[in-house]
Amino acid sequence: MHGKHKRHRGSALKVLVIALGVFVVIGSGTAFAAYRYDHSTSETIMPGVKVAGVDLGDKTRAEALQLLEGRADERLSGPLVVKAAGNEWTITPKALGVTADVEGAVDEALAVGNDLSFVSRLYHRLWDEPVEGASYKIGFSYDEGAIHDFVEQAYDEVAVDPVDAHISMVDGEIVTEHSREGVALKVDLAAHRVAHALSRHLTEVEIPTKVVEPEVTTASLGETIVVDISANTLQLYDGLKVVREYRVATGTPGHETPVGTFEIVDKRENPTWVNPDPTGWGADLPASIPPGPGNPLGTRAMYLNAPGIRIHGTWSSSSIGTAASHGCIRMLISDSEYLYPRVPIGTPVIVKP
Repeated sequence: MHGKHKRHRGSALKVLVIALGVFVVIGSGTAFAAYRYDHSTSETIMPGVKVAGVDLGDKTRAEALQLLEGRADERLSGPLVVKAAGNEWTITPKALGVTADVEGAVDEALAVGNDLSFVSRLYHRLWDEPVEGASYKIGFSYDEGAIHDFVEQAYDEVAVDPVDAHISMVDGEIVTEHSREGVALKVDLAAHRVAHALSRHLTEVEIPTKVVEPEVTTASLGETIVVDISANTLQLYDGLKVVREYRVATGTPGHETPVGTFEIVDKRENPTWVNPDPTGWGADLPASIPPGPGNPLGTRAMYLNAPGIRIHGTWSSSSIGTAASHGCIRMLISDSEYLYPRVPIGTPVIVKP
């Protein structure tokens, strides 16, 4: 009886050993299979990993690149409308030198599996369980030089030069021009705005302009003298408005008053007259005449930068309104004395035919 029981215990132990051996064999096989599975899937992206909102789970690197390159190209080819001072330009990020680092984003997605443990990788892959928080963006690079070049081109199209107020002679006629403000882009700020719009993937951006003030406004233009030889008149402008008009005498044939644009370069009260042509038409005149009633320059003289030409008073009031001088512009004594303090050195003098 005792021997029979001993034989039964030996059989049970054998069964247990065999069962354990079977489990070990099965376990070893399962582990090996798990490692082989992990290795075979190491070139694919973990479930739930996203780039630019696209789920790349179980995609290979090549598949992910193909998928994302299309998405990136959509962004790079999408229109950006740039507006400034009523002008519009439609341009693409690609044309502005923007590039997408798709490969870098895919490599980040692939690296997610490397940061997980062996068991965690198996769990996510076998049960198709998404990896939480594994979401990445495509990185974009910006070419500051290309953006700046675009802004410079826009500047050339937008820029309007300011116009100074002025009075000029065109084809023998007097033309008056009011001052006008100009327009220009704020280049650095505009480049910053465009770069910001690109980084935010905006479709429209307004870039700022600035007003460019004229150097000479209508209000600051000051005085201008216009002499009309054909009418023998002198007009005094204050800004663009005629405030005084005088009858004058101008040059005789052969001693014509020069036509053109000049300025007052000197002024004299009670001037001394110096004979300008002692061997010619002034041969019978003294070398000089001091101030006084017989002085050909009267009591006031304003010297132009045309050689020998002055605006001055005359005691010969009967000559006013005629061609009577040797090129100078004569005025009544009272008129010259009124004009003298109102026209500083530098005042433009336009003489029209």
